[in-house]
Amino acid sequence: MSRVAIRTLSRLGSNIYNQIAAIEVPSIKIPSRSTDNIVFDEESQQYVLGSRKISRGFTNVRGAKGLTQLLWTGYVANELLRNDQVSTLRDLYYTSLNEKSLEISEQAETDAQVEDLEAVLGIPRETFNVIPHDRGTAFGKIVLEYNVRGFEGNRVDLMSHPDGVSVGPGLAQAHFVSSDARMVLVIEKHAIFIQMIREKVHEKFGAILIETGGQSSRAARILIRRLNKELGLPVYILTDADPWGMHIALVIISGSAKSAHIRDIATPSAKWLGFWATDIEKYDVPSLAMGDIDYKRVEELKVDPRYKERFFRHQIECFRRKGRKAELEAFSSKNKAIGVTFLANTYLPQKLKQLKAI
Repeated sequence: MSRVAIRTLSRLGSNIYNQIAAIEVPSIKIPSRSTDNIVFDEESQQYVLGSRKISRGFTNVRGAKGLTQLLWTGYVANELLRNDQVSTLRDLYYTSLNEKSLEISEQAETDAQVEDLEAVLGIPRETFNVIPHDRGTAFGKIVLEYNVRGFEGNRVDLMSHPDGVSVGPGLAQAHFVSSDARMVLVIEKHAIFIQMIREKVHEKFGAILIETGGQSSRAARILIRRLNKELGLPVYILTDADPWGMHIALVIISGSAKSAHIRDIATPSAKWLGFWATDIEKYDVPSLAMGDIDYKRVEELKVDPRYKERFFRHQIECFRRKGRKAELEAFSSKNKAIGVTFLANTYLPQKLKQLKAI
C-alpha cells in the first residue's frame, strides 16, 4: 500500500512540476467536498462525492495559499512514507507551525488539507501514514499476518488476548491467514464486548467480535468491510436503542457524509441486529425519556436518504412517538443469575434467528 501511495503522490508532484516547467500557472482540480456535492449513490448504497470539482491554483491569493498548503501536506506525506514514520492530525498541525509562509493558524486548516489530499489521491490518509486516534477492539476466530514494514510475517491470533486486540491501520490492512468464523458481530460498547467474550459468544455463533467504542473509526470500518467482502462473513451490528446507536449502525452500512470522498469503507450488506426502538416495549426493559437533543437527531435522520427503507422509517417513528430510549445494559434487569446474561443468552440468539443468521 505504501508503494501505491508514493507513486500517487509522485504523480501529483510531477503534474505541478510539469506545469511550472511549461511556464504555466500551476493549478490542480480537487473534488468538491461541499455538502451540495455529497450525494447518496443508490448503486453502492453509500455517500459519495458528485462530479463537481474546484480549481485551486495561483490565480489569486486565496488559491495560492490553499495550493501551497496542500502541496506541503503532500510533501510531508511522502516523507512519512519514505522514512517509515507516522503522524497524527495533531502532529501535522504543530509541524506546520514551523513553516511560517503557510500562514496556518488552527488545526482545522491542516485537517482540511489532509481531507483534500485524500480526495485528490483517492486513498485514505492511513495509506500515507497520517493516522487517526483509533477506537476499536477485535476478538475471535481468525489469524492475521501484518504487512507493516518491520513487522512483515508477524502473526496475531485474535483469540490470544482475553480483552481483544486493538484495531488500528496495521490490523485493518493485515493479511487474513486462516479463519473458521461464520459471522461478524459489531458491538457499540466495550463493556458489552468483554461480556460477550466471557459468555463465549464467539464459540456459540462462530463470531468475530468487533467493538467500536461508539461511532466506529475508519480502521474498524475497513476491517469490517474486508471481513465481509474477502471472507464472505455476514455482519450484524449491536447498539443502544437510541437515535445515536441507529446512526452508528448506518455509518457502518452506508458510510458517512464526512468520508464521502473515500470509497470502500462501508458494508452495505451489514444488518442492524438491534437494540431496536420497537424492542424496548417488546422485551419490557427499563428505558429513559428522550431529551431535546435526541428529538433533534430523530428529525435529522428523517431527512437522511440512508433511512428511507420502511424498517428504518418505522424505528424512527417509534423513537419519535414513544419518546423512549434504552441502553444495552438495560437487559441486565432480565438476568436470572450472575454470569448468565439475558443479552447474550436470550436476546442475541433470538435476534440472530429473526434475521435468519442461525
